[in-house]
Amino acid sequence: MPSHTPAPPAPGAANDAAQGPSHAQWAEIVQQLGAEIAGPLSAALERIHNLVATGQIDRQGLRSLRESVTQAREAGMMGQQLARLASGRLRLSRERLQLAPLLRSVLAHRSRETQARGIQVRQVLKPVEVMADGSLMFALLNALMDWALASTHSSIDLKLDLTPWPAKARLVCRFAHRSLDLLDEQRSAELPPALNSLAWRLVEQTALTLGVLPLREDASGITVLTLEFPQTVGDEPGTVALDPQVEPERGADTQQPSLNSKPLAGSHLLIVSPRRELRAQLQDAVRHMGLIVDLVNSIDEAAQFCLEGLPHGLVFESGLRGAAFDQLRAELLREVPQFSFIEVLDGEHLTQLSTATADGMARISRQHLTDALPSVLLFELSKTL
Repeated sequence: MPSHTPAPPAPGAANDAAQGPSHAQWAEIVQQLGAEIAGPLSAALERIHNLVATGQIDRQGLRSLRESVTQAREAGMMGQQLARLASGRLRLSRERLQLAPLLRSVLAHRSRETQARGIQVRQVLKPVEVMADGSLMFALLNALMDWALASTHSSIDLKLDLTPWPAKARLVCRFAHRSLDLLDEQRSAELPPALNSLAWRLVEQTALTLGVLPLREDASGITVLTLEFPQTVGDEPGTVALDPQVEPERGADTQQPSLNSKPLAGSHLLIVSPRRELRAQLQDAVRHMGLIVDLVNSIDEAAQFCLEGLPHGLVFESGLRGAAFDQLRAELLREVPQFSFIEVLDGEHLTQLSTATADGMARISRQHLTDALPSVLLFELSKTL
């Protein structure tokens, strides 16, 4: 279905505050979510019907089936993150964040993905410090990369600097949304669907929730998105602080984290175990955290999975340690020195964070997964923020 994104403010317009979407805009987002899930699933269902009728499927058909299911899954996960933003009850922290190292960390995690797609990411990043919620900022930068990688027909240019007085941090993302050698006047006015997809909605709404102003311009086959951060450290006195967030309702269950209090929501975890029951136990232990979870049976499968893009952390059972694991770990640490590994042991063992072990890997006993794994993940996956 066609999507409609409000036109960005004119260049130079005075926009001092980012405004959230109206009820009508949220209704449009929900409609778009349904379409982006239903479309790929309908294509997958058609291929399944053909498989049932003919009893066979070729390699191309199997690849298309997998891609359709993956697209629907990704849309569903983006829907979960949008629902969290739509709640209006997020409790945001305010901490000093160095944007350049944070963005480089995100790019390091995405480097295999960009290389696999043959996309160059060019960056000019000046040291800039802002006040914002760390986990939501991390989610915003990842959402930005998801959208740009899905939309670009060129390299992606990222520039981080300060605006002229009054100084505000500014991140500019620029790419061609059409192949420039195929651009013609008739098509140049039509925007590709990927530009206004659910991935864009997630960028837009995450930015607005942070109080970051997203200004987007699409012209002559080029898209330029500017994210302007209102609270730059070093600003002159008088900078408007973030609005206080609504506290949880009285009587709410404080033992189980709710939909609106998932600091790691959208982070990607890879679980490696040949045992189905252990994989299920690990999934159950983190189900409430809003993580994107993938499962593989072996270290070889984990290495193959990581070729297409790195997760933010890897949980593996102790019996898989060996030469193949050591090689994979060395490769990942070369790319991301703070990459998180969590080893699960069958026997009795004290829960240890990576900062307490000689090899820098966290460890946890299987019998403590339900109680301790969420806290271990919160610490380990937050190291890159």
